[in-house]
Amino acid sequence: MDTPLILFCPGQGAQAVGMGKGWYDASPEARAIFDQADKALGDRLGGKLTDLCFSGPADKINRTDISQPAIYTCGVACWKGLIAKWGFGNGESKLAAAAGLSLGEYTALHIAGAFSFLDGLELVTLRGRAMQDAAEAAPSGMLALIGADETQAQAVCDAARGSDVLVCANFNAPGQVVLSGSKSAIERAAAVAPEKGLRATALAVAGAFHSPLMAPAAQRLSAALSRTEIREPRCPVYSNVTAQKHAPSAGRTIVDSIRQALVDQLTSPVRWEQSCRHLLSAVPAGAQVHEVAPGVTLAGLMRRIDKPTKVITHDQPE
Repeated sequence: MDTPLILFCPGQGAQAVGMGKGWYDASPEARAIFDQADKALGDRLGGKLTDLCFSGPADKINRTDISQPAIYTCGVACWKGLIAKWGFGNGESKLAAAAGLSLGEYTALHIAGAFSFLDGLELVTLRGRAMQDAAEAAPSGMLALIGADETQAQAVCDAARGSDVLVCANFNAPGQVVLSGSKSAIERAAAVAPEKGLRATALAVAGAFHSPLMAPAAQRLSAALSRTEIREPRCPVYSNVTAQKHAPSAGRTIVDSIRQALVDQLTSPVRWEQSCRHLLSAVPAGAQVHEVAPGVTLAGLMRRIDKPTKVITHDQPE
């Protein structure tokens, strides 16, 4: 395949019972990734990763500490299956750029060569556990505002915050902003939103991701990242925090900048819409955009961000 490729990697919320099984059954290369993950994780998730992915139950695969390593493994397995199918064997195709939504940034960084599959698996397993623990330590949640831009979402936060934590956490697409914060503030925001002409929907998540309430998780992740070997990616990978490609900054090497951005990501908003716009403006004309498994979430968001850009999804092998 000579066409320049852009790779999108999904984040938490894309999980579903049965995820990755099509790739496991169809591709030896994909199966090898699942087998590596099973061997590395053992029973740390309360069962084999492949069993949880393929058979659930849903309440387990939806847990933050399980869904994160599961989605990461599924995405990498899908990619290995794709490049084998495209004739690269178990080598790598030339990527013009890569990006991932929240957790998906780890998948994108691994595929771009920034760290090994197993090192990434350890990071996302710790990240999921740390975020689950932080969520359980403080009653909190997330609320999607439908029809809101950043100014309107910030106004809802300011009106509902009081003395609690309430921030904008995800700028996913035009008209879709997610708030994150203390349970009482989220409840007030749900009441304030209709007064401002917005629809509000509570999200079924463990807690207030991408908010200051994740600071304890960020500390644990920072310590793990400091021990992890990270290399410069072989293609641009876009940061959720800055919406720009990872690069040297403020006296930091690109590797140190990646470490810091991944820590900051836990307590900062995810700027997915901006990341996509910056990425699309920087890549060669005619580049193909592919979304790895599981799900088709990012293709749906792209229809709202830039409708002419088609995203080819790979939830299942063709």
